[in-house]
Amino acid sequence: MCLGIPGKVMDTYREHDMLMGRVEFGGVAKRVCLEHIPDVRIGEYVLVHVGFALSRIDEAEAVQVFAFLAEMNQLDELEVHPP
Repeated sequence: MCLGIPGKVMDTYREHDMLMGRVEFGGVAKRVCLEHIPDVRIGEYVLVHVGFALSRIDEAEAVQVFAFLAEMNQLDELEVHPP
């Protein structure tokens, strides 16, 4: 099953003329395309699916979704595994 994961935008930048950002998911930061939400601001929460931010969500909703996904054990890809 493919799920959208809530994350907090920590930084934004342009790469190859695309709006990109560093988005944090429960302590793990990933590179995300923000082009679909061009007015997103640092500190806002977005819903991310396969590396693309699809929509902006509020913090309460992000916390609730993240807790629900953790309860369902759907956050494996965000775990940090030792090399």
